[in-house]
Amino acid sequence: MGDIVKTGMVIIHYNDYESLRDLIENVKGYSVISKIIIVDNNSKKEIKQKAKELVSRKVKLIENKENKGFAAAINIGSKALIKELGPCNIIISNADIIIHKEEDIKALIKELNKRTVGVVAPTIVENNHLNRGWKQPSPFLDSMLNLVGIHRLLRKKYVFYKEEYYQEKTSIVDVVSGCFFLIKSKNLERIDFLDENTFLYYEENILAKKLKDKKLYLLVCNDVLIIHNHSISIDKNMKKIKKLKIQKQSQYYFQTTYNHANWIEKVLLKTTAFLSRMILTVVYFIKDLVRR
Repeated sequence: MGDIVKTGMVIIHYNDYESLRDLIENVKGYSVISKIIIVDNNSKKEIKQKAKELVSRKVKLIENKENKGFAAAINIGSKALIKELGPCNIIISNADIIIHKEEDIKALIKELNKRTVGVVAPTIVENNHLNRGWKQPSPFLDSMLNLVGIHRLLRKKYVFYKEEYYQEKTSIVDVVSGCFFLIKSKNLERIDFLDENTFLYYEENILAKKLKDKKLYLLVCNDVLIIHNHSISIDKNMKKIKKLKIQKQSQYYFQTTYNHANWIEKVLLKTTAFLSRMILTVVYFIKDLVRR
């Protein structure tokens, strides 16, 4: 019988103290979680000060001097956790997550222990719908998804799996949501951690591609529900157009670096991204005028 592998949790935090506090209060009593590491991505001074109050024997706080993005924060927290626990199961979580019971974590860990599983995720409840992952988009499809007005139709038809795909206890998917998932430290090390060349978007797609290249699967537990408040950390702290620009930069990086987009696909990605920014800039400007 081998040694029991411990489980730790890495929480990525940015200017959302109330959600962070609630999550820590929720899980710090879970016996299955040996260590919790909060990675603060350079929140406001007063919020960082409050976050320090959450530190305990079980909870450690790492303060980044700059916001290095989601992937970099995950790497920093995971490496610190591995240093503390050795080989371990790692729970990656946003601050604005609600977990109903410890048994849900145990169920996810059980699935993670299957041989060819790279990542396990629950069914995420957010914005009144269920997020169970999605299909990896090709460069051409991603460029078409940039088109304002028809992107919703394309996403429904070509990106999301049909509901009947989730009838079993678990389902293998191409990509899972980055707001909450589990990964073994050895698999994270095997893929040389997350790529830090994106900011806020496409980290999940890149992680999925790196795992698939190692013949590891991404698994969703259909009967484990975890709530994502989808707040605060992104929506209240970044303007829409700035977010859109960052998203399209990450999109282009993923499709050219990992999906090896050809020159035609590169042109399509850049052109449709530019058009979407221009159209939405006008739309948001008109909305602001109406509100006034």
